[in-house]
Amino acid sequence: MFLIDSILLLAGLLLLAGIVSSKFSNRVGLPVLVLFLGIGMLAGEDGLGLEFDDFVTAHAIGTVALAFILFDGGLQTPVSSLRLVWKPASLLATVGVLGTAAVTGVAAAMLLDIPWLDGLLLGSIVGSTDAAAVFAVLRSQGVQLRKRLAATLEVESASNDPMAIFLTIGCIEVLTARIEPGLDVLRLFFVQMGVGAVVGAAFGWLTVRVVNAINLPTAALYPVLAATCGLITFGLAATLGGSGFLAIYIAGLVIGNHRTTFQRGSFLFMDALAWIAQITMFVVLGLLSAPRELVPIAGPALAVTAVLILVARPLSVIPLLLPFGYSVREHLLIAWVGLKGAVPIILATFPFMFGLPEGRLLFNVVFFVVLVSATLQGWSLPHVVSWLGLREERPAPPAATLELVSLRDLDGEIFDYEIDARSPLAGRFVRDLHFPDGAVVALITRGTTLVPPRGSTRIEVGDRLFVIARSNLRRDVDRVLAGEEPAIPVDAGVTADAAGLAPATTAGDGDAAGRDVGG
Repeated sequence: MFLIDSILLLAGLLLLAGIVSSKFSNRVGLPVLVLFLGIGMLAGEDGLGLEFDDFVTAHAIGTVALAFILFDGGLQTPVSSLRLVWKPASLLATVGVLGTAAVTGVAAAMLLDIPWLDGLLLGSIVGSTDAAAVFAVLRSQGVQLRKRLAATLEVESASNDPMAIFLTIGCIEVLTARIEPGLDVLRLFFVQMGVGAVVGAAFGWLTVRVVNAINLPTAALYPVLAATCGLITFGLAATLGGSGFLAIYIAGLVIGNHRTTFQRGSFLFMDALAWIAQITMFVVLGLLSAPRELVPIAGPALAVTAVLILVARPLSVIPLLLPFGYSVREHLLIAWVGLKGAVPIILATFPFMFGLPEGRLLFNVVFFVVLVSATLQGWSLPHVVSWLGLREERPAPPAATLELVSLRDLDGEIFDYEIDARSPLAGRFVRDLHFPDGAVVALITRGTTLVPPRGSTRIEVGDRLFVIARSNLRRDVDRVLAGEEPAIPVDAGVTADAAGLAPATTAGDGDAAGRDVGG
């Protein structure tokens, strides 16, 4: 047997264990990060004896994984959420991260008895929050938040990683005497963020044009093309001195909010790739850890974690939110939702890459902080939402999804409507829906049952209707499903929402709901 055979077997077993454990994670309300790290620790030197102490390889794996995770995060961020909360979210993702890093850094320097700049480096490493961890916990527990609150958490946690990465790199550059504190750091900030933003936006726009213009022989290559363009964006931005992580996130944001060929398939492909990246990265980082080294630093590391969660995050978040009209309960929830995830542990490998003497200590403390934060805040998050009275009931997602799959852009959309008790269509037959030419009911879901629509099919409360129509017929379809005839003038009709329907937006609108029902 060749060595690669054994490596593939071991990798497959670890991936399988990670995937299976995610089911258990959902039941107990813990982020999958905790279990993936646990699997790596169990297989490591202090567990089953698998030795892995290659921080260079771990850094390379983490960088690639994080690039795909951020790209997927950009694809999944609807521009509607960005428009709704871009001001408070951008402040939280920049000034908020800086404040969290500063307060945590001062506390870490005192508690760990290390130089203040090393403390600031540690604070920078743990400054960002993890969007995947936050929403994985909420979704697994069936928790729905108010739209503005959910958008704030989503956009902030998805966009604050580049700031934490910049602060980490800036501290390391100063520690290694590559730059001087002050103007050099400020110049680095503008270069990193400016080049990253410009390259990301430009290549995101270019990727949309290329994907829609090129005629590939099979639909399976379109997601690969999008991912390839993402990697080029990251590499080019980094080569030019910018933030590759910011560039690939912005590129994903631009691509995800434009219609592209085989869009739904591309989203699923990148989501799967991001999951593989997360599992691989967490297991590898778990292998790097040495549980026996965590015990001696448990006391001061726990104190650093307490300062981060109870002092640094609230002090950095709440003042920034005051001008934007959030309630006290929303302030408290946003302050509590500071789950740490993949980024801090990846950044904790940076000190090793630059040969810093405190590298091992910083890695162990960061590892401890992430484990405690993910476990405590992840487990308690649904309970905190309920205790604060911020849980909101919304219709469950449809039991089926449809997509118009074509290698060329089509003048068509799929609309998803829920029939509630107020709907005038409840109890009527499909043949009573007088759609204009170019629109038809394609599918009805009733609970978990698929109902092929026929003229004699009776529409019931709770049904979800999937209607395929030309893009310009949306308003006519709305009027028909509001119980009106399509011939009624546009400005005279009752909206579908007012008539007891909850229309989901289409893929062309670019938000998360549309991605569930169209492509």
